Amino acid sequence: MKRIRYPLLPILLPLFLFLCLPAATMAQGLTVETGVICTSVEERAPVDADTTFSVTDETLCCFTKITGAEDETTISHVWYWGDVERARVELTIRGISWRTYTSKRIQEHEVGAWRVDILDAEGTVLKSVRFTVTP
Repeated sequence: MKRIRYPLLPILLPLFLFLCLPAATMAQGLTVETGVICTSVEERAPVDADTTFSVTDETLCCFTKITGAEDETTISHVWYWGDVERARVELTIRGISWRTYTSKRIQEHEVGAWRVDILDAEGTVLKSVRFTVTP
């Protein structure tokens, strides 16, 4: 029995698999176009974005503009005070350019270094937004 060789198989097989995978399982090219901490969000825009805030501000927001979502997907905002996770919120992204935000009430004793990790649906960090809360 003669063995048949397919010289293009190593090239075509990965291409075929890529094209045949359902869209939901392919990694989307999500980009965090804007990721800032602010005191509020008005008319879908961040207000008073900064990297240093007073504990008297009480509530802070993480405003995010995501681009590149070809299908509906999710991101998460994970709020950390130092290395301690303080909140995790999943947000639905429904368009190629989507703005969304979460808010966190800051307690009097929670001064110091903070960050919000913006994660894609698989848990990959797309961006970390660092800020400080002062007394």
